[in-house]
Amino acid sequence: MPCGSCRWQCVLGLFWLTQLWTAVEADFPEDTYPASVLEDAKLSTVQLLAKYKYPGETHTVTTEDKYVLQMHRIARPGAKPVLLMHGLLDSSATWILMGPHSGLGYFLYDAGYDVWLGNVRGNRYSRSHVKLNPDTDKSYWSFSWHEIGYYDLPALIDAVLAKTGYQKLSYFGHSQGTTSFFVMASTRPEYNAKIHVMSALAPVGYMTNMQCPFIGIGHRVLPMIGEGQEILPYFKGFSICMMSETVMDICMFYFWRMFGKDPPETNMTMLPAMFAHVPAGANSNQFLHYLQLQKSDRFCAYDHGEKENQRIYGRSKPPDYPLEKVTAPVALYYTQNDYLSAVKDVKRLIKRLPNVVENHMYPYKKWNHMDLIWGISARRLAQPRMLEVMQFYEANGAQNRTESKHEDTEDSTTTEAAQTEETEEPEGFLSHSLKYIMNYLFYD
Repeated sequence: MPCGSCRWQCVLGLFWLTQLWTAVEADFPEDTYPASVLEDAKLSTVQLLAKYKYPGETHTVTTEDKYVLQMHRIARPGAKPVLLMHGLLDSSATWILMGPHSGLGYFLYDAGYDVWLGNVRGNRYSRSHVKLNPDTDKSYWSFSWHEIGYYDLPALIDAVLAKTGYQKLSYFGHSQGTTSFFVMASTRPEYNAKIHVMSALAPVGYMTNMQCPFIGIGHRVLPMIGEGQEILPYFKGFSICMMSETVMDICMFYFWRMFGKDPPETNMTMLPAMFAHVPAGANSNQFLHYLQLQKSDRFCAYDHGEKENQRIYGRSKPPDYPLEKVTAPVALYYTQNDYLSAVKDVKRLIKRLPNVVENHMYPYKKWNHMDLIWGISARRLAQPRMLEVMQFYEANGAQNRTESKHEDTEDSTTTEAAQTEETEEPEGFLSHSLKYIMNYLFYD
């Protein structure tokens, strides 16, 4: 890009940032959202549990490579344990964020389970190490989701089983929580025997066909940020999205471009809580690793470059993960409007996994990457089947297989009623202009 063009874009960017600042509405959150939701935005996972009268506990786990992780528990001592693992930039709060009538964590507890909510290295709750300081030691950030799968998940699973006295647990993962499980189960196959069933929500393995329009930006910007950099750490206080209605419109515009647009399933009342708890922090290597998958058309280990690959792997290119070793029963739940987990890529993953016991593509055309955990209809249309499958494999083991559900089916009558094609809302001049200039700065 010519230098003159760079300077012009910078000038335009500064101008519109000034306009953005003038759009601040001091009382926007208080005038727009319920006080209870604004309170939820400020509470930690354990504080949220306490507010809604659920028994919350905090447990600390140290991994083999000395990262210190925090795990939250909705305690039901003696009951069967279930471990829930969040996605990229997320945290344990995601499973309870939508409240007792929607959150999967609450649903499983009310169904009689001892619920454990994990946090991976580098997020707001697990930003610690026995020796390294994440603020000053760059070596702390020398991980991707490979290490999360290889070190974090085994440590969390072992800690839950040791505390509860059970030999096996059930597992739920969302997005990166599925990727890291596939890493663990393929590279440390002995852990398959500790899993009743793995429920993969919005599973991410292969990424060749992903629709997210930010892929181009990622390939350009992330190499400039570099490896081993903290990305979007948790910020205590209201998100920038809460500055004004205009800014919130812009945040939602980019939220839907990232995950897939589905206004009917998005609980707009809960936006302050959503944007306060996410992002919760991550490492640039996690993003870079995903971009490598998208570019290489593989599901493989981190590419450190030819020389370093030779040292680490004994070969010039990183090895594929041996998915044939994932012998634990796997139930996959995925949607058709997911910009990060394309149906075609999920089907390719299914063909590689040797023990898929539930192949559940939801027929609701608009459901996106977040709807299975945050969607308004998730409690009614998704969670009961997940519970049913989990209970079946806890009781019967993996010798019996369930039938695929909704594979390549058309929308049902109830779907059409609930998921009607939305019309574009007219937007104000400032909001439209800001979106235009941001697209110009990033995409052109």
